[in-house]
Amino acid sequence: MDHALKEETPSLKEQCADLKQKLTKVYLGGGRQKIEGQHQKGKLTARERIHYLVDASTTFLEIGALAGEGMYEAHGGCPAGGVITGIGYIKERMCLIVANDATVKSGAWFPITTKKHLRAQEIAIQNKLPIIYLVDSAGVYLPLQEEIFPDKSHFGRVFNNNAKMSSMGIIQIAAIMGNCVAGGAYLPIMSDEAMIVDKTGSIFLAGAYLVKAAIGEQVDHETLGGATMHCEISGVTDNTFENDQACLEAIRSIFDKLGKPAKAGFDRKKSQPPKKNLAEIYTILPNNRMKPYDTLQIIGRLVDNSEFEQYKALYGKTLLCGYARIEGWAVGIVANQRNIVKTKKGEIQMGGVIYGDAADKAARFIMNCNQRKIPLVFLQDVTGFMVGSRAEQGGIIKDGAKMVNAVANSVVPKFTVIIGNSYGAGNYAMCGAAYDPRLIVAWPSAQIAVMGGKAAANTLLQIKAAAQKAQGKAMTEAQKKQFLTEITKQYQAKLHPYYAAARLWVDAIIDPLATREVIAIGIEAANHAPIMEKFNVGIIQT
Repeated sequence: MDHALKEETPSLKEQCADLKQKLTKVYLGGGRQKIEGQHQKGKLTARERIHYLVDASTTFLEIGALAGEGMYEAHGGCPAGGVITGIGYIKERMCLIVANDATVKSGAWFPITTKKHLRAQEIAIQNKLPIIYLVDSAGVYLPLQEEIFPDKSHFGRVFNNNAKMSSMGIIQIAAIMGNCVAGGAYLPIMSDEAMIVDKTGSIFLAGAYLVKAAIGEQVDHETLGGATMHCEISGVTDNTFENDQACLEAIRSIFDKLGKPAKAGFDRKKSQPPKKNLAEIYTILPNNRMKPYDTLQIIGRLVDNSEFEQYKALYGKTLLCGYARIEGWAVGIVANQRNIVKTKKGEIQMGGVIYGDAADKAARFIMNCNQRKIPLVFLQDVTGFMVGSRAEQGGIIKDGAKMVNAVANSVVPKFTVIIGNSYGAGNYAMCGAAYDPRLIVAWPSAQIAVMGGKAAANTLLQIKAAAQKAQGKAMTEAQKKQFLTEITKQYQAKLHPYYAAARLWVDAIIDPLATREVIAIGIEAANHAPIMEKFNVGIIQT
């Protein structure tokens, strides 16, 4: 399917259907033949292990399912980045799970695998969640080793995090359920408990072939690093289990006896469904992303009892700020209003654009939420801050800086949902990935870029035309049209949410109907981490 979006895109419902098909394929990992190969070895697949491990009838919130999508076709692909990560429940205790997918290049680490693993550890650290590693990996994917091994945010950062998480008291449990090779061998052994599955699990710094090449010793895998050797001789692993199921049951038993975690104390009451039909979101969001719509109609279908208490409703109307509940949790919502609005002075303001008064309002609202210990939810459909001489003379940069400062320094947990556009500095002000949201997800209708495709293409055309003119080579209308078509196509393809999800700019692409549950899981996770910092807005807000 060509995902280069036009002004008139498929309907949101059609986009969700496409997402479902895409995920169904991703869930097969390396394919049915590879899955059968795992079963013939007596092993469960990564997804089967997670399904067995988590409590029945609970939601496993997968993070980064579309990681690596379309990025490594020259290497045979890397579905889900070769590792499954997400938030789940074990014995009613929330945790973070990381499981290598051995059906994808034997679980080898691609660059995106490292990025995804680090994101999982970041979520565990931010929310003080126990983390489980289900290890089954052949180690670094050597053809891309220079993109995985030496840099600050590469492979070594995983072990750096292991050490720091241990010092923070974050529980780490590792199960060696397949290969665990070279530098990757440190991950389970730097965990608080390391268990291993007999015959299928093995752990060593160098495999039999490398040992033979390096020192001339002839040794088999079991003698070198099997379960018996490590549990009875080296003492590297703590316990051995006869199969995957027994190992996973042992993890469940550990969780059954964990002490209760501290709580942040975010307010929650009994959840109430929205009075307005959530499924109507499919028709509220227009197919043509340039058309205005009333964001209040979206909010009314996401919040409990469809109740939303607006803050400064008559001021700064291109941003909606207010208090609500989502699945019972108290939240402060900051949302771009996509309707064209009229100010008290009779001025017309474009929907989706952040004006100075709106930025000022949002900054003050964020301060209030921090004072009251209320988590923040950002609903993005933003084309950026207002431009032009009038906006500049009015101090739009200063007002925007106030809002960005408040977002950056907020200490209550932040959650971001990209509904439509996420362009330029609007992405930052509305808590894009650079501003540490606890979770950032997108609907299939999302687009993320410095600016929209048409605006970007026209800007590049003007630059090229000016350069040609300076050389005395004016572009013909046909050349301009061809250039515009080519650039628009290239640019639009990179606007697609799958492109963003592949690179982990967002944690997941979700059906709008899952929005309430995703936010609720995120706040429940955040409630495990008491707020220790004090909100300080910095000098720009004084």
